[in-house]
Amino acid sequence: MAKKFVYVPAPGRVIVRPLEEGEQRTTGGIVIPDSAKERPSLGEVVAVGEGRLLDNGQRAKVFVEPGMKVLYGKYSGNEFKFGGQEYLILRDDDIMAWQK
Repeated sequence: MAKKFVYVPAPGRVIVRPLEEGEQRTTGGIVIPDSAKERPSLGEVVAVGEGRLLDNGQRAKVFVEPGMKVLYGKYSGNEFKFGGQEYLILRDDDIMAWQK
């Protein structure tokens, strides 16, 4: 039985499950290592904190919701494991794009 996800992100934070991107090769068949890739990473949103607090006392709008696929910077966020699965805690402004 899978463990129930128990983490709730702090305001302005999003928890993402990174998705496998598959091995990349050049047209000549050379495998491109992860360290040489300069593209965003893909993940699925698992949990979303409330909007971060703005200087005027209001909360920022949250644009993503659980289940959405998002692109984020390769070196963004902090990693952690839960139930044998890797996750990332990202700042909401580390997300560059999302699928509707």
